[in-house]
Amino acid sequence: MAVKLRLLRMGAKKKPFYRIVAADSRTKRDGKYIELVGTYNPITEPAEIKINEEVALKWLSQGAQPTDTVKSLFNKAGINEKFHYMKHSKKESK
Repeated sequence: MAVKLRLLRMGAKKKPFYRIVAADSRTKRDGKYIELVGTYNPITEPAEIKINEEVALKWLSQGAQPTDTVKSLFNKAGINEKFHYMKHSKKESK
């Protein structure tokens, strides 16, 4: 089963609100998901990004592939940098 970290759209028409979720790549965009990773609200100024770092790093270390948008949100939150450091520190300690 290929897991993707992607956005699940919620909110009213013209007022989007997104959940960042870990989901099977074969499910629909707003379908069933495995675990909630965080939220993203583009309406507020500045855009509000809340991500549970432990959960995000867990899924990234298990091989989940983030979509382009989720990857950019992770960059803004600093999670990609932490994952990169975590991955390379494990290789060096071996």
